[in-house]
Amino acid sequence: MGNERRLLTLVVCLVLGIGLTAAVLGAARVAAPDSTSHSGMNSRDYVDIRDVPPGPGDPAAGPDASTGTVTVECGRNEEHHYNEDNLVVSPGLRSGAHHTHAYVGNLTTDAMSTDASLAAAATSCRGGDRSTYYWPVLRRTDRAGAHPQEHSAGHGNTGEILPEAAVSVEFRGSPVGKVVPLPRFLRAMTGDAVAATAGSDADVRARWGCSGSPDRFTTRYPRCPAGERLTRTLVFPGCWNGLDTESPGHRSHLAFPAANGVCPQGMFAVPQLRLSLAYDVPPGVPVAVDSFPEQRHSPKTDHAMFVDAMTDAQMAAVVDCLNQGRACRT
Repeated sequence: MGNERRLLTLVVCLVLGIGLTAAVLGAARVAAPDSTSHSGMNSRDYVDIRDVPPGPGDPAAGPDASTGTVTVECGRNEEHHYNEDNLVVSPGLRSGAHHTHAYVGNLTTDAMSTDASLAAAATSCRGGDRSTYYWPVLRRTDRAGAHPQEHSAGHGNTGEILPEAAVSVEFRGSPVGKVVPLPRFLRAMTGDAVAATAGSDADVRARWGCSGSPDRFTTRYPRCPAGERLTRTLVFPGCWNGLDTESPGHRSHLAFPAANGVCPQGMFAVPQLRLSLAYDVPPGVPVAVDSFPEQRHSPKTDHAMFVDAMTDAQMAAVVDCLNQGRACRT
């Protein structure tokens, strides 16, 4: 009887020990070393921007370069246009993104949008551009928030949405030649929403930074000095196959130029979209970009989408400005 009691006591102790270990490990997965409590994020997701070396500059412009710039003034989503849809990747599927997107431009964009509805909609862009530009929201994970997308978006994406303090929608030309127009209703994407589990960084385009160090970019969340804004720069492909407005996988009809600015063989240089976002984030505040659950809000998964709904005349004006080397605003 004594041996049986000792054996029972040993079993109970083992069970309690295993349970306690599991609880500790579980807490470690939720609470990171820097006290960030958000779906497994930890201090390795962050970097002091001063520890990031300056990156390479843009390639030098050749004699035939299209050196102009076109800034499309579309506000910074003062309309609070948010949803969990993705018209480019999952058209017709409500909440198909599994995370919340923020928009500028076309004010009606959702999963059910069509070319016709985009062409007829109101827009936040001053010059009448009805294109849609969107990206996953950035959140403060230390605050619950009060808006619907801050507590009911689901899939582990919770927290106060950080509003963009500034949004720049800019088109640039090619350093090696003239650009041709983008076709109306072309769909485009940049970045890799599944980068954390993809096994390759081939499609990663995340460029996080701080306003005081415009030449430094990282694929991690930057810790910025006091008084500086956290930035996200989302650069789209600048080469087009000349045929398609969409393709399987949403990528192959477009491509990025090589480091010297030259497009792949058989492709044409087009106006290259650059979205620049800035946020007021107090030092030390934990942030998280919305993501699929298994991506655990990795900063590498930053991405954005674009549907070109400019009229032919509007796109022609963009191309002329770029090819003539002017700085234009619309």
